[in-house]
Amino acid sequence: MNILSKWLREYLPALDVDDRQLAEDLTLRGIAVEGVHALPDGGHLFEMDITTNRVDAMNHYGIAREAATIYGVPLLQLEDRRVVHAELGNVDVPAADAAASGYPVRIDAPEFCGRFTAQVVRGVTVTASEGLIAERFAQLGQKPISNAVDVTNANWLAMGHPTHVFDLDTLEGSIVVRRAHAGEKIKLLDGSEKTLTTDDLVVADEKKALGLAGVMGGWDSRVTETTKNILVEAAWFDQAAIRASSRRHGLHTDASHRFERGADLGACALANRLVTHGVIAACGGEAVGAMTDVVIPEAELRTTKRPHVLLSVDQVQRLLGTTIAAGESGHLVPPDLIEQYLQALGCHLRPSSEPGSYAVTLPSWRLDLEREIDLIEEVARVYGYNRFADTLPSFSGGVAALPNAAKEDTVRSVLRSLGWTEAISSTFCSEEDAAFFAAPGETAVPMGNPLSAEAGMLRPSLLPGAAGMLLLNSTRDVRAVRLFEYGTVFTGSTASVVERPSLTLAAYGDAAATKTIAASDALFFELKGAVEEVISHFVTAPVTFRGDALPQWIEAGRGARVVAGDTTLGWLGELTIAERERRKLKETVVLCELQLPALFAHALKQPLALEPSRFQAVERDFSFLFADTVTWANVDAALRGLGIAEMISLAPVEIFRDAKGKAVPQGEYSLLLRTVFQSQEHTLREEEITAWQESVVGALLNLGGKHRAA
Repeated sequence: MNILSKWLREYLPALDVDDRQLAEDLTLRGIAVEGVHALPDGGHLFEMDITTNRVDAMNHYGIAREAATIYGVPLLQLEDRRVVHAELGNVDVPAADAAASGYPVRIDAPEFCGRFTAQVVRGVTVTASEGLIAERFAQLGQKPISNAVDVTNANWLAMGHPTHVFDLDTLEGSIVVRRAHAGEKIKLLDGSEKTLTTDDLVVADEKKALGLAGVMGGWDSRVTETTKNILVEAAWFDQAAIRASSRRHGLHTDASHRFERGADLGACALANRLVTHGVIAACGGEAVGAMTDVVIPEAELRTTKRPHVLLSVDQVQRLLGTTIAAGESGHLVPPDLIEQYLQALGCHLRPSSEPGSYAVTLPSWRLDLEREIDLIEEVARVYGYNRFADTLPSFSGGVAALPNAAKEDTVRSVLRSLGWTEAISSTFCSEEDAAFFAAPGETAVPMGNPLSAEAGMLRPSLLPGAAGMLLLNSTRDVRAVRLFEYGTVFTGSTASVVERPSLTLAAYGDAAATKTIAASDALFFELKGAVEEVISHFVTAPVTFRGDALPQWIEAGRGARVVAGDTTLGWLGELTIAERERRKLKETVVLCELQLPALFAHALKQPLALEPSRFQAVERDFSFLFADTVTWANVDAALRGLGIAEMISLAPVEIFRDAKGKAVPQGEYSLLLRTVFQSQEHTLREEEITAWQESVVGALLNLGGKHRAA
C-alpha cells in the first residue's frame, strides 16, 4: 500500500526526523518501507509492505502510531477534527441531535456481525471531489468517485476502518444484517451480478439485499449525483465469513482485505462520526437523529473486552537479554521504557498483585496480541533488534538423541546408498485415497476444518503421497524414479488419534531385466532387495514374503506380505491396474510400506570387526538333492545352528533343476554348497575339518537332503 509522509506528519507535529530516516526506522521495526519517492509538494510517497497480521498498520494513523512509539513523540487523537479532516478544511459542523432516535438496525446473524452503526445525513449535494482530497487521491493512485464516496475511502486511508454510504431514499424499512437466502441475487457496485448462498452475509433492508457485507456495496443503493440523503454505515464483520465470501465470489476489495485480517470492533462508532463529519464538510447537509450503535456482547468478549495479560518485567529482561547502550553491553531494557512502548502502542498497564508485573489490557486494534510473549516481542521490536547484544542462550544439561535416532539414520543411509531419493509429501489426503491405501483393519482420521476435499483426511499411509509424486515425475518425462519417504501416519478417530512412523518406497521405470526375468518382475525384485537390505541391519527373526492377507492396493498375485517370525512388518507389490489408470500412471508402479514400530522393536545389528587371521582358510563343498519345499533359509538356519565358530562363510555355489527330470528328479533341485573354515588361533587340523564336515552332512540329511556323489 502507499502512504503519504505529509499525511503522517499531520498526526505527529513534534516529529523532527526526515522522511528517509523515518522510512529506515520503520523498516527496522517490521513496518517495511520498500520505496521512498519524492513528490512535488516536498513530501514523499512510501511504498509499504505490511504483513497480514498487522492490519492496524494498513493506514496512515496506524503507521503514525508506530512512529510515535519509536521516537517517543505525542500522537494527536483521531477525534481532533482539525487533524483528521485537514484534507477537507476546518469546517464547523453542528452536532446531531442525540435525543432523537436513530435509524432502525437489526442484526440477525450475530455470529457474523459483531457491531453495526448507522447515521442519517440529509440535504447533501453529491459532486466530484476537489481540493486537497482530490490531490491526495492522485498521489496515492486512488480512483476518485464522488465527494461522498471519496470521504469513506479517505477515512479508511486515514484510520483503516472500512465504511460505506447508502442512498437513504432507496432503502425500504430497517437495516437488517442477515445471511443471504439460497439463490438470492445481487448486483454489486462493479456491475457484476452474484448468486449468493446461505454462507454469505448481506446488509439488507426489509425487502432486498443492499450489499455483500464487508466486501462490496450494491448497485441499487449506491450514492449518485441525484442522491440527497445518505445513511453512513460503519460495522464489524467476522474474519472467516468475509474471507469465505470474498473467495467464493472472486472479489478482493480494500474493505475485504482489512475485514479478512481482523478489523477493530472498537473503531466503528469513531469511524462513523468521522465519515459523517467528512460528508457534511464536503457535501453539505446535516446529521439527523442519533447514531444507531448495535453491539453483540459475544463479539466484544473476543475483541474489545479480551481478558488482560499478565506481563513480568523480569521475564521481559530475561528473554531479551542484554542490550548495547552507549557502546557498552550488559544493560537490560529499563522497566520505564517497557511501559512507555506498550502504552504508546495502545496497551493499558496497571500494576499487578505480583511484584514487578503488570496487568495489560490489550488494544482492540491489535488482535494479533494474545500472550505475554507477544508483548515481549513488541518491546524487542520497538527497541530495535540491532540494539541487543549478540549472546547465546544459556543451557544446562546435555543433548540426548531420540530413542530411534540411530535406527532412522540407518534406514535412510541404507536406502540412499542403494540409489533411492528421499522425498516429502503432504500430511493430508483425500477420503478416497485414505480408504484405498489404509492398512488392513485401520481407519483414517477426518479433518475438522479441511483445506479442501482433496486434503480432508490425515493420511493413514504414506502411499497416496508416494503415488502422487510418481505421477508428478512421470508427467515431466522422468524415465526412472526410486523414491522413499520416512514420515508419520495417523489412524484411529478424531477423539483418539494414533500417530506412528512409517516408511514407504515407490518406483517405476528402468530395471535390470534379463532373458528370463521381465522388466516388471525385475522392478519388483529390485524393490524386494531394497526392503531386505533395510531389514538385514536389524536383529530379527527369519524374514519371509507371503502372498496372503494383502491390502487392496496390490494387484492380485503381484505382491507379498513381509513377515518376521509371526510379525507383519509391511507389504510390497505392484499398484493395481485400475488405480494406475485412475491416476493416469502409464508405467508399472511398485510400492512398499513398512510399519516401523514393528521393525524398530528389534535392535540394530552391531558390526563386528575381526583382525584378519594369519592362518590358512579351508574350503569344503557339499552336493545334495533337496525337495523344492526346502528353502535356502532352512539350509542356512540348520548349518548356522551347528555353532561352528570356525565356519566363516556359507554360500550356495550352484542350484540346478531339470525340467525333464533326467539329471535331477522333478520336484527336487541340486544344491552345491561351499563352506569356508578358518581359525583365528591356529592352523586347522584334518581331524577338526573332518568332524565339521560330518556335522554339516548330518544337518543336511536331517533336512531331508540326499547326498549326491561328485
